[in-house]
Amino acid sequence: MKNNFQPILDAYQLVEGAVIKGKDQDELFEVGSYDPEKKGYTVYPYQDGARFDDFNILVTEDELMDNYLIESKEDADQDPGEDLLSEAI
Repeated sequence: MKNNFQPILDAYQLVEGAVIKGKDQDELFEVGSYDPEKKGYTVYPYQDGARFDDFNILVTEDELMDNYLIESKEDADQDPGEDLLSEAI
């Protein structure tokens, strides 16, 4: 599976279930829910398509936007035959 990561440019990209990684490290994390009282997102370790719920950290929105990249779903969600269909029409 090819993972494409891009900078987090807008807080609206930080949805529950999004896969992120640090800019300087290869560890993957999954974004959990936003905690308004603590003003941050719960982040869980993520590996081989599984989220590990036994450990989590709280990361602020600013830290996520400055130090993390988010997985680009544009290429992954596109059906390989979709381009062929649009060209045929």
